[in-house]
Amino acid sequence: MEGSLRFAFGAAWGRDLPTGEVLASLRGSLESAFVSLSSRANPSWLGWMDLPDQPLDQILEAARWLQGFDAFVQVGIGGSALGNLMLHQALVGDLVLADRRPAFFLADNPDPMKLEEIWAKVKDTDFALVGVSKSGSTAETTSQFMWFLQRLGYATDRVLLITDPQGGVFRAFVNETGCRSLPLRSDVGGRYSVLSPVGLLSAAALGVDVAGILKGARSMRDMLLADGAFDFNPAMRLACAHLYHEISGRPIAVIMPYSSRLERFAEWFAQLWGESLGKAGRGTTPVRALGAIDQHSQVQLYMEGPDDKFFTLIDVKFPSDQVIPQVPFKSLEPIGYLAGHGLGEMLRSEAMATAASLAGQGRPVAWIEMEGLTPESLGELIFFYEFTTALTGLAMGIDPFDQPGVEQGKRYTYGLMGRQGFEQDAKRARESFGQIMNDVI
Repeated sequence: MEGSLRFAFGAAWGRDLPTGEVLASLRGSLESAFVSLSSRANPSWLGWMDLPDQPLDQILEAARWLQGFDAFVQVGIGGSALGNLMLHQALVGDLVLADRRPAFFLADNPDPMKLEEIWAKVKDTDFALVGVSKSGSTAETTSQFMWFLQRLGYATDRVLLITDPQGGVFRAFVNETGCRSLPLRSDVGGRYSVLSPVGLLSAAALGVDVAGILKGARSMRDMLLADGAFDFNPAMRLACAHLYHEISGRPIAVIMPYSSRLERFAEWFAQLWGESLGKAGRGTTPVRALGAIDQHSQVQLYMEGPDDKFFTLIDVKFPSDQVIPQVPFKSLEPIGYLAGHGLGEMLRSEAMATAASLAGQGRPVAWIEMEGLTPESLGELIFFYEFTTALTGLAMGIDPFDQPGVEQGKRYTYGLMGRQGFEQDAKRARESFGQIMNDVI
């Protein structure tokens, strides 16, 4: 296929090839799902497919505004946070984020210790506050927004909200105060929002080429939609393998990139996959691994533990390498074979070795190669997994865009925190929690 990604599915079935009847059934379900996606049969949650075409003027103007501050704090959780961390790590790097101007801090988990750490970093700086919530009622986000807003002295000229363009608490706040805002389309769900202002604003403020990200996503979208033939569509092929392994007793989906810059990508994938597909007793559990680190913590289980996992390894071609030197000590002669090779060369060799070991053991493995880690290639990878996830859910017969299980926890939280109208939820939450506490030692 065109683009910077290459896909290999030769070992994707593992030791047990599907029968012709099973494969035909899966293909039929996926072809119907493809038609549903490509024809926008249910457009209410498909705005993410249009995001690669969005104009960037408002986002870039807001990014330039943020660049005038020493730092900015973004409050958000789930899809309003993981995508930011993924883009920043992949295209900027972890070690330099806090040392940049503007420095970036993410208040996601409402952990008071983390909040205090962020405050210690920004309290003596000129910082801005970015809040991300479609409704403005997500308790974890709004509580931290209120906390930082107070410490800003309620200076709403240093606040920007990314929220629904029409309604909700945050939109009402924008209308009341006149603070800056960017729209979050109502037809874009949180875990599919990374290519919207939710993810792109902070990345642009940190100097990332967000136009390149959208270019890559657009290229991948157009390629996937251009050919609904199963044999030539990598999203349909990967979705088919996941569906087959779910019904074959492999309820775990392991994603294992071989680049430290993609560790957060695996976390982003885990939310996208788990929250989209874990419904009605269906779905596979996403497991994050990082090569080569988890060769020394998980691969023993993967090789000789239960055959209940489907593996996807992501190999990255590095733009430059660091050569391992020859060291003039006799005691180190046994490891002299490494001299002259690159560290990146070794990491890619380890990716190949792990994939080969798993395949040789009969474990199912899919392989994705990235020509490099660039804005364009990351945009391709992001859209590929969004499309594959949506395709898999529709083929399963579930809605990959809602999250009813998450909503119940939100209602219980509202009730326990005293929100009016949720008194019965608080009562049920206390009753259910009481069952847990019936046996305390």
